[in-house]
Amino acid sequence: MLEEQLEIVTGLWETPLGETFSHAGEHYSLVDSPALPKPVQPKIPIVIGGSGPRRTPALAARFADEFNLVFPDADAVDGRLTAIRTALDEAGRDPSTLTLSIAHVLCTAADEQGVNRRAATIGRDPEQMRTDGFGGTASEVVDRLGALQEKGVKRAYLQVLDLHDLDHLEFVANEIAPQLA
Repeated sequence: MLEEQLEIVTGLWETPLGETFSHAGEHYSLVDSPALPKPVQPKIPIVIGGSGPRRTPALAARFADEFNLVFPDADAVDGRLTAIRTALDEAGRDPSTLTLSIAHVLCTAADEQGVNRRAATIGRDPEQMRTDGFGGTASEVVDRLGALQEKGVKRAYLQVLDLHDLDHLEFVANEIAPQLA
């Protein structure tokens, strides 16, 4: 169903004004749609994410502008990156045309005590956050992000679970973000 939805959405967006779009699929059918209204921007970016080993990377290689590794365990990252690169190769697509991104929970502070406090607040183990998330001191988080960047990951989505801890956001803005610019 997702593949057909992506075919329809991209087909509608790419249909020139004055022409129509048709799709006859297993789940959906459109006949002579005027494909209106058109998006304001020429192409709306499509982000596909997930952990499927074959189908998800294949769909991303075919349709996406960005492929997101969604909360992967540390030992799964290389395999997922290999899967998307293989799918891009099989689709005949230039890998530079797809942004690779990752989403993970963030738990950082200036010192170990702060990391432990924040991890306890969100019900996470600090060591697990260091391994499978963006956890630890600012330098640890920057190092993890740098290692991912070396593997081709260009964007990171940092999930903050304690929405009341505005000091956490200020810490990231002052201590981590400047090291990444």
